[in-house]
Amino acid sequence: MNAPGFEGSYMGDASRIGPNAIMECKVCWTVYDPAQGDDYRQVLPGTPFAALPEDWTCPHCDGPKAQFMVRHDPEAAAEAAWIAGRTAALVADFRDIQHGKMRDMPMVNKALSVEAVGFIAHQGRPLGVLIAPWFMNLILLPAPDEDWSGLVQGASETLAFPSGRYGFLHNTRPMVGGYKACSLFSPMDDFTSQLQAVEVARSVMTELFRPENRIESDRSADIRAAREAELREASRPAIAAQPTRRQVLSGGLADPAPGQDAAS
Repeated sequence: MNAPGFEGSYMGDASRIGPNAIMECKVCWTVYDPAQGDDYRQVLPGTPFAALPEDWTCPHCDGPKAQFMVRHDPEAAAEAAWIAGRTAALVADFRDIQHGKMRDMPMVNKALSVEAVGFIAHQGRPLGVLIAPWFMNLILLPAPDEDWSGLVQGASETLAFPSGRYGFLHNTRPMVGGYKACSLFSPMDDFTSQLQAVEVARSVMTELFRPENRIESDRSADIRAAREAELREASRPAIAAQPTRRQVLSGGLADPAPGQDAAS
């Protein structure tokens, strides 16, 4: 099965389906269990769902493979537990900051709290959005076999995703260790509730992997600067500005405040 055509779980990424995953047809709820195979289609027991022939269909309703969803995936459950542990450390670190040096700071939005949203394994590394009362960042954590404790605070690198290339800053914290962060919003004055912030964060994790969101420039700051220069030329007609990074990623759920940028 080709990953781009998968309509089921894991945001359509069929490569994340474990070899022992039990799958379920979303049309008629027929179950495919690798341990049992499929007598009707002469599929031997022990055949992972990903190894089924491309023309395999649901034995009950004839629905295509792409419409099966994950019912139970032992490998994914272990991965989810590991990611939960990593994000718990991340949240604990920033709650310490919230109740420490950020306490009573004017830029803190008291309607918000620290929360990790939508974390998944991306190329073996936990990737998701961290909400704090003073920022929203896309966060990348190291894989189990990686040690990022030596990251230099403030160093930057550009990472590629289907929707484009994004600038990440390196940092370290006592509990979570080394991590990489891409700024989406700061400050968080535009958000009136935690629910609203979570909705935007979830949208970011969806839009990040959509190639149609790719824009010509890798730097929304460059786009905005060029646009401002055009507007200063009285002889030139006004042209609609390109979207900023956070407009693209949030799916239009939030507009940038003047002078703010989503990624650099």
